[in-house]
Formats: sequence, C-alpha cells, structure tokens
Amino acid sequence: MTDLPNNPAVAPAVTASLGARRTRSFGPWIVAAIVTLATLAVAALGWSPERGLADSLFVAAVSLTVGALIAFVLGRVLPATVLVAAMLWGIHAASIVHQRITDLALHAYDVVTLLQSHAAMEALWNDERHTVLAFGAAALTALMLAGLAWRLDGTRIRRSYALGAALIFAALAWAGAEPREQRVHGEFNYTNHYVTLFFSSWSETAEALWRGSIIEAAPQAPGPVLQIPASCQTASKPPHIILIHEESVVQPSQFPELRYDPRMDSFFRSFDGKIHKMRVETYGGASAMTEFSVLTGLSTFSSGGLRNFIQSVMTGKIRDTLPHALARCGYRNVSVFPLMRSYLSMGRFLAGTGFHQVIDTEDQNAPTPNERDRFYFANALNAMGQHFKASPQPLFVFIETMATHWPYDFAYMPEVEVPGGGPGASAEMHEYLRRLSMARIDYQDMRAQLALRFPGERFLIVHYGDHQPLVTLRLLGLDPNSSVEDVVRSGNDAARITYYAVDAVGYEPAPLPALDTVDVPYLGTVILEAARLPLSDVYRERKRLMMLCEGRYHECPARDEIRAFHRRLIDAGIMDAL
Repeated sequence: MTDLPNNPAVAPAVTASLGARRTRSFGPWIVAAIVTLATLAVAALGWSPERGLADSLFVAAVSLTVGALIAFVLGRVLPATVLVAAMLWGIHAASIVHQRITDLALHAYDVVTLLQSHAAMEALWNDERHTVLAFGAAALTALMLAGLAWRLDGTRIRRSYALGAALIFAALAWAGAEPREQRVHGEFNYTNHYVTLFFSSWSETAEALWRGSIIEAAPQAPGPVLQIPASCQTASKPPHIILIHEESVVQPSQFPELRYDPRMDSFFRSFDGKIHKMRVETYGGASAMTEFSVLTGLSTFSSGGLRNFIQSVMTGKIRDTLPHALARCGYRNVSVFPLMRSYLSMGRFLAGTGFHQVIDTEDQNAPTPNERDRFYFANALNAMGQHFKASPQPLFVFIETMATHWPYDFAYMPEVEVPGGGPGASAEMHEYLRRLSMARIDYQDMRAQLALRFPGERFLIVHYGDHQPLVTLRLLGLDPNSSVEDVVRSGNDAARITYYAVDAVGYEPAPLPALDTVDVPYLGTVILEAARLPLSDVYRERKRLMMLCEGRYHECPARDEIRAFHRRLIDAGIMDAL
C-alpha cells in the first residue's frame, strides 16, 4: 500500500484523483444510449407494446409517468430506467403466472384482494412457493441493479423538469385511457395484453376503493339486520330443479319482421302459456355476467367499471346465493359446464356460490367445445340417475349449452334437416334459427326423458337466454359493426331483452310474477317462489324490490332502495364490501 506524500501541496491533488477514480460515472451520452437501448429491449420483448398502437402508446405513457416520478425522487434517469424495466417485466411475468393458475390475466384488483387477505397470501405461499421466491429474488436483483445504476449515473436531472415530465406523460396516459373506459368484455382472458390490462384496471379499482365497496351501496341503511337461516323447513320434499343457461338464445317473436317456424314459440312459453321477458346486462357475449346475476341476485352494473370482471372479483364474497339458498333446503347442487372448469376460473366461482360438484367438458369427454344440447342433457340425466340411486336429497342441476353460440357463418351439423329462417332472413340468421330448432327438439327430448326415466320424481325446469346473438344487430336497427360495449352503452333496451321460461314435469309451479319484464338479478327469486321454497330475509327483500321496481333492478326508479339493500347485505356480513 502506498502512503500519501507529506507535502501539503501535493496531498489534496492525489486525494481528489483517487476519489474521482472511485466515483467514475457515465456521462450524459452514455446514459442516453443505455436508456434508449433498454427501452428498445423492453419493446422488442413485448413487455410494453402489446396489441395495437393505442395500447402501446397507453402503456408507454404510463411507464414514462412512473419513470419520471422515480427520477423526481432520485434525481437520476438511469436507475429510474432500471426500475421501470423491472416493473414491466414483473407485471408481464406475474400476469402469465396468474393466467396459468386461474385462466385470467392479472387485474389491479387482484393485488388489492391479495394484500387484504391473509388467507390468500397463505394460499399463494403454499401453492406457488417457488414462484414467490423467484419473484422475490428478481425484485432484490432489480434493486441492486438500480443501486449500481444510481452510482454509475453521472447525470443529474432537475426535479422540476422530472415533475413537469411526469405531469405531461400522465396527461397523455389519461387521454389514452379515456376511449378505453368501457373495455371489451373478453379482455380478462386475452393473451399478450397483460401490461395494458393491469395498467387500465387501476381506474375501476380506484373507483371501488374510493366508494368503499365493489358493489355500490348507500352510506348507511336503517332497518332490521338481514339474517341467513341455518336451514329451511318444507312441508314435503321439494321438486328437483333444473336450470338451463341457453347460450345466445332470444325468442324470435321479439322481432315481428322475422320469418321463422311458428312451432318455435312453444319452446319459449312457460307452463302458464305465456312468454316471459327477461332483461339481461350484456349483448352478443359475456355470458359470465348473466351467470353472475342469475346465481348471486346482483346487478353487474352496480359495480361500475369492474362489471366486466365481476365474476372473478366477487368469487367467494357473497354468502346467500341461489345455490346457497337451495343447499339450506337440502339440495345437492351440480353444475354441468360445457368448458374446462379452469376457463375464466369458473370452477372457483361456481364453488364459491355453493355448488357441490362441477362436471366440466373433460369429465363429460366432450369431443368439441360446442356439442349439441342433447349431449349435455344426456350427461345431466346420467348424473341425476346416479344421484337418485344414492340419495333422497332434492337435486339442483345447472346446465349450460353451447350449440347456439356464434359464429353462424357455417352450417352446424349440416346433416340435420330442421327449419331455419324464412324469406328475407340473412344466411347467418337462417343458420342461427336452424340451431334454435335443434335446441327446441333437444329440450323436448330431455323433458320426455325425465318423465320416462324418473317417473316417481318431480321436476321444476327453468331455462333462459343469457344474451342475444350478434345476428340481431340489424333487426335492432344498430350498426352491424357495433361492438358488445357499443350496444350496451347505446341505451337500446330491446338489445338486452331475452326470456325466461318455467316448465315442470310431475309438479305444478307457483304463479309467476305479473310483470312485463323481469331483470336478470331477480330470476333466482322467481325460481325459489316457483318451487314454493321458504325465502330467506335476503330473498324476501329481493321479492319486495322486484315488485316495488316493477321488475327493474339497477335502473329501478327507487334507486336508493337498491343501494340501501346492498348496504344491508354488507352490514350483515352477507356480502363483502371489498
């Protein structure tokens, strides 16, 4: 080791030289080159630019806003670049992992759910320990690299400049987010859309956190506390209940100008000879929204921007659903689902709403995702037969169909000769009506099989249309190129009208509500009433609201009554606020 010279004139110069050598840093041109290369690398790997120019610019604006804020705090650009790159990588990787586990891309509310639930954190640690450790190691590495970048960055940025840049980029991100306020319903399961969804979803997450609840609710609601009974008592064994979710089915009689086989109308008539209309909350797709409302008795519109993701966000947070009510009355609840139970995390949702068993497409050995209705009915009948041999319990079976799902630009089972559209019907409408004819035939066959195979059992059968098919756009007077969200936002009430039908085998249902149209959240109440089952406090209140609002829910003229009902659900612990 060399000692410093004793000459006072020389010592400071040597000390300064050694200090400069120890703190040698990058100049502005090198920093600019590194930042540019890092940005291009991130873009090339697909972590920032995603599905299109608008999304790419939106992600870029949000990322630059975050980077500018970090630069404001640190006063350096290079470490900010490292941290932003690490953030984008982390979101992209976390979303891929999340989709692998749940079949859903990462939403900002998932972070909120995780942070507020010790059970969720424990489950994540138990199920994905190696993944958690890998992310922890990656985060530590990113912080170390950011520290090294801070030491090597010889440039300085004025905090006023950094703050100004952050405000400009934030304004650009806001402008880019505005057109995306109502996003397409399928965004949750898009691939290569991970960062865009996560950034976008903070708006509706912030909205829910600001109002203090996922489902909008009054600040307070006086009145008796809603109670969930431990069980329900019936004078005799109640009927088995079969609930059929008819994919993309609407009654042709809804459109007077449409020509079709008149025998079709019988499919839509209830036991009282009437066609009962139901108002749903989507169009042309997003069946999950209708499933949510039917099973939980809540409106998706009541969750604001979270409505497209409500099924996942509210999983396990509602404790008096239709299946829960039936289970208290002794029912065994079974779902016959036409897709994988992992699809949109449907298995978790159905279990969370009170189903004891989910029979998915793999369990049914389905050759294709859209088998004819009779395929699913046959599997449901077999499940019923097994249950009746093993147990005296009443059975609730929820069947979802797929044959009438779009697209309609090809002949589904062309070997089957059934009526389609009459004169003036487009090729796609003709094909849709062909499939509807098959659905009617398969339903009649299933109904006959119930009486033939289980002569001693009583059945209440309810089927409904989850939304209208896209082929009704022209009949509604709408632009054929309209998106699902365009139609929902249009205010065209006719676009949301489908039907519900109540039928029975060996059983006489109770009278149906004398209302022109019933909103979809009330269907569970209609089913319980038709089965003559005792109503809990929650469902008695829903029945009161149904009559008070003349079948409306979210758009009820007495909107405060609906919001007060939601507050009472939260206060009673029947529904989680967040």
